[in-house]
Amino acid sequence: MSRLPITRRLGTVLVAGGLAVATALGAGPASAAPTWAPAGSATVHPGVQLFTNGAQCTANFIYSDGSNVYIGQAAHCSGTDGNTATNGCSSHSLPIGTPVEITGASRPGTMVYNSWLTMQSLGESNADTCQYNDLALVQVDPADVASVNPSVPSFGGPVALNTTGTTTGSKVYSYGNSELRLGLSPLSPKTGVSLGDSNGGWNHTVYTVTPGIPGDSGSGFLDAQGRALGVLSTVAIAPIPASNGVGDLSRELAYLHAHSSFAAVNLVPGTEPFTPSL
Repeated sequence: MSRLPITRRLGTVLVAGGLAVATALGAGPASAAPTWAPAGSATVHPGVQLFTNGAQCTANFIYSDGSNVYIGQAAHCSGTDGNTATNGCSSHSLPIGTPVEITGASRPGTMVYNSWLTMQSLGESNADTCQYNDLALVQVDPADVASVNPSVPSFGGPVALNTTGTTTGSKVYSYGNSELRLGLSPLSPKTGVSLGDSNGGWNHTVYTVTPGIPGDSGSGFLDAQGRALGVLSTVAIAPIPASNGVGDLSRELAYLHAHSSFAAVNLVPGTEPFTPSL
């Protein structure tokens, strides 16, 4: 299994990183409680493209502490050691405070939490945690909060956070937004099935008809009930080629709550009902 590579923007040219063999693939000033934009007109939402030092990933979900608003991406989206660096306890990352361009926002956001940096500061040694705890939070500039809606395009939700994992054969849903699709939005919504959980529940292997590709890294997955399941992190080369590894969001958030100053940050449910139409 290999880390799902990101795309890197070089001027107007996109380059997809190569696959690497691996075992797996302070908040700013508080503001008033956010009021969400209508889903139909919001420009910032799950599934938008995020650019960190030129590297493109896809946003997973919206988070809030009741005042500030955050958009999620994979921690490896800010990695600096290349696609062969897959272990979050040893791989380097750009620092907290790094600006992140959010498509649809008027101003860059700011990376305020990164699970890789947090694990390294703590000396984390659990192998499954090091490999699959792959979450970063980008604080949305207050000027853009009014443009945010937490609903997942095409599917609606999330309705809640999945804390129980998946069963083999259960349906999953995601919305990828790699620039390698050249703006072909009909290819963004994906439906598939879970192939089961592993690594103490930290990883969910999924197979979708159109698998995650470079640039989809960090996108969110919903379970069959519309609950937020996890964050797209890896692509498998065996035993099932083109299946993806999804880091468990409930464990990633539990780690954030226990080991950072963002204990009040939680997933924001979508304003639109979950309607799995695919």
